[in-house]
Amino acid sequence: MAAQLTTRIVCGKLYTGLAAEFLFNHEIIVRGDEILSVGPAGSFTGEAALRDLSAFTVTPGIIDAHIHPAFIDPAELYDDPVKNSDGWRVLSVARTAQKCLEGGFTTIRAIGWFQEDYVLDAKRFIDRGYLGGARIIACAHALGTTGSHGDFSQTYRDNPHTADNLVRLNAGTGDGADFFTHAVRREKKLGSDFIKIMATGGFMSPFDGPDDIQFSDAELEAIFSTAHAVGLPVTAHAYSPQLIQKLIGLGIAGIEHGSLMDAETAALMEETGTYLVGTFGPYDAILSADESRLAQLGEQTRRKFEQYGPRLAEGRKIIVNSSIKLGYGTDIVSVYNNYESGREYGSLLRSGLDPFRILQAATKNNAEICGIDSFTGTIEPGKAADIAGWRRDLLTDPDALRDCAFVMKSGVEYPTGADLAAAAPTARP
Repeated sequence: MAAQLTTRIVCGKLYTGLAAEFLFNHEIIVRGDEILSVGPAGSFTGEAALRDLSAFTVTPGIIDAHIHPAFIDPAELYDDPVKNSDGWRVLSVARTAQKCLEGGFTTIRAIGWFQEDYVLDAKRFIDRGYLGGARIIACAHALGTTGSHGDFSQTYRDNPHTADNLVRLNAGTGDGADFFTHAVRREKKLGSDFIKIMATGGFMSPFDGPDDIQFSDAELEAIFSTAHAVGLPVTAHAYSPQLIQKLIGLGIAGIEHGSLMDAETAALMEETGTYLVGTFGPYDAILSADESRLAQLGEQTRRKFEQYGPRLAEGRKIIVNSSIKLGYGTDIVSVYNNYESGREYGSLLRSGLDPFRILQAATKNNAEICGIDSFTGTIEPGKAADIAGWRRDLLTDPDALRDCAFVMKSGVEYPTGADLAAAAPTARP
């Protein structure tokens, strides 16, 4: 058996994910795909290749816990069902995973799509080493009811025949307890890591709203009882505080968005340990009155943002001041590219969150949310060597997670986006 490569990574500042602090002048020893030791610089006396990151801040590989990797162009979001093939979508997932890894994100959590996007094929392809890309934790389909936020065919309702034909392509859309019992079991069969439900309406879908409740009690009971029976955690796209409280009573693991949070619901989430992947970035346009971004969202979305603006502002304040277990997720489906996962850091920092709380959300907490904390999410002996290095000041710079200097996944170093841009004869798209 060939000897495993040993690498000595010298860090300027080191955030391990284990405490809200930086360690100075420390080194990480990587052997093969694992972290062998962590200690003061110079404490390791064995033979090792040197990787000098003394000019950078080093962290665990960052995790984006809410990403839709199956599309590329935000302008094509609702044209995807009729314009793009399944082959296009699997290539899109692979490209997103590759570009996320180039940006220092070693794991992404694909949060469900409308059609058979074959995200699980891309996941297996990357896991087997056929393609370099971020590790993927995934559910294949978001589950939703007819006409709900999870039913993309509502966009085509002016042509009922088209809308009804399109919804048949959406494996996660249907009605009734029996449908959702089958849908959960099918997700388990396909290899999904969790169940995602579209429990309320949303801002981007044209004909529903974030306060709309889109499942019956019988449908919810079927989803949760089946998911618990087959061992899959459930998360929900949800805004309404009253519905979030009901979902907690049903045993939900966590909530995506939760942007209309109230104090009572925040207290219940704190008490039960229910996590929140808050996805602040998509709502910044209205909270910062950014006219250029609002103009790109479309008239219907803009009207909803303006209607709910005060509640969004209050909900964000409650989340920031709470002790809810936070995850880090981007949910970029408009304006920016979906792989620009570092943008959320700026949104969270500008909202007043302590930077160490953000870093914990994006590393240790997200590893727990993804169910992979046994082998990643922190820098400590025995964990996978998922490591990232950053040029900018993580405590003050809102763009710090958009400037990756080094990335290693399971002991393999990959080029960063900056490396590739510098090597390319022309700018990459």
